[in-house]
Order: sequence, then C-alpha cells, then structure tokens
Amino acid sequence: MKKLLFLSLISAGLIYLFFTKEGKVIKNVAISVIAPVEHVKEKGLTVIDRIEVPEDFTRTLYPANSFQNYIQNYKLKPFGAKIVNYDGNDYVYQSGHVGIFELAVPDNGLQQCADALIRIRAEYLWDMNRKDEIGFNFTSGHYCSWKQYAEGFRPKINANKVSFHKTASANNSKENFHRYLNLIFMYSGTQSLYDELPKIKTSEELQVGDMLVYAGSPGHIVMLADMAINSEGEKIFILAQGNTPAQSVHLLKNLNDLKISPWYELEMNQYLEIPTYYFNDTKFVRFKGI
Repeated sequence: MKKLLFLSLISAGLIYLFFTKEGKVIKNVAISVIAPVEHVKEKGLTVIDRIEVPEDFTRTLYPANSFQNYIQNYKLKPFGAKIVNYDGNDYVYQSGHVGIFELAVPDNGLQQCADALIRIRAEYLWDMNRKDEIGFNFTSGHYCSWKQYAEGFRPKINANKVSFHKTASANNSKENFHRYLNLIFMYSGTQSLYDELPKIKTSEELQVGDMLVYAGSPGHIVMLADMAINSEGEKIFILAQGNTPAQSVHLLKNLNDLKISPWYELEMNQYLEIPTYYFNDTKFVRFKGI
C-alpha cells in the first residue's frame, strides 16, 4: 500500500510540477491523496446535493430555468467516479475532484476545457428552447450561429478569412447540433471566449455560470458552479472544469484551504492555484444573455 501511495504521489506530482509553482508540489499532492474533504455528501447526485455549505454561509439560489439553476442542478455521476480522457483511459491524476458531470466526452478529442463549457451553455439554450441564441465566435472573431449552421451554411476558412456558404441541406436535428458543436470546438477556445464575452469588473458581481479564464494557447478556463454568501457579504464558490486532453468535466477540490474545500474564495486580479493549474491573474467573463 505504501509503495502504491508513493507511486501515486510521483505520477500526480509530475502533473503538479508542470502546472504549478511556489513550491507547493509535494505538499498539495500529498494532501489531495490522503486528506479527507469536508462539505461533501457522497450520495448527492447534483452539484447542490453533493456539496454542503460551510457553517455561517447560505447557498445562493436562482430562479427555475435560469442558467445558474441549470448549473447548480447539473447531474453528477456517483461519488468516486473517475475522470476519463476522450480515449477512454483514466486520467493519471484522480485526487483533485469531488464530482464528475454526467456529460459525455466525445472520442474525437475536441471537447477540451473551453469547449466543455461552451457545450454546457449551448445545451442549456437548446433545452430552454432558446436555440436562436446559440452561437459563438471563432478565434478569428467571426460569429458562427447554430441557426445558420442548421440552415445549411458552412464556413470557408482561409487563414483568418472566413466566409459562409450554403453547401448542405437544412437539418435541425440533435445529431447535426453536435456536428455544429464540433465545428465550434475546432475554431473557438479560451481566447475567443475572452475576446467575445462581457468582463466581470468586481468580485461582488460574480455569480454562478461566470468563468475564470486565462486566454492563450494553451489557455485555461473554469466555471463557477455554485455560490454561497455569509452575513458579511463574503462569497465562496465551487469550481468546475474540463481539461486538455479532453476529459470529464469535474468539480475541483480546494487544496489551498481544506477548512472550506471544495469551496474557493475568489478575488479579482489575484494568483490562484487549482489542482493541475494556476492562474497568475484572475479574470472573469460571463456568457451573454444569461
């Protein structure tokens, strides 16, 4: 058992060594493997049923059918489910999460970190019969809507030049919708989301569904999946991420503060470390028309 634990620490440590700094590698890996996490109900099968709120905090609830409510009530796999890569193999590091979203990981490898959140947003709009609002910018800045795609228009891409031409029959099926999403996954990402979406100016504005983003290639992005507040107005959040390689969307532990883990305190323009990644400068964006 000790040998297996040591090997687990080494393999997980390699991930931390690549993605983190400030000398926290071995400490955080060890904590993530052996330390219990409070505020988690193993029988919970949605975000709000899985995660308990710390003492003196109250969960923020949103109207039915809102995007925030959709995220808070997103279905989870049974507790202990593993993060799975697009190729069907288990991700090497399994100690940094407390829940897995019931969201399929396509075997084409396209549904990476930004793509997973784009899919969640697009499927929410689909489920709410707001299909005409489904659309995202390519990294080039060109807007590609589901409505246009469903009508048979396809992009012709030449470097940064994009034009749309009707080359297919109209098709409004869910299967075609997933083909549309694959196109978005291919030509959009953290940079396009950061460039396209409204920026959050202050931490007081933060709400469920907002996203913490580092725009780049590679960049990274995580979603605020739950929120609670105390009598002094202090907010804490649950974070969810996809990743690269494309893998299961999962709820993150907070290895920096086990007293409130998996909750996070978030501020603007601060350093933040999460399992397998760190943000030098926290910046947030919000989907349009929430």
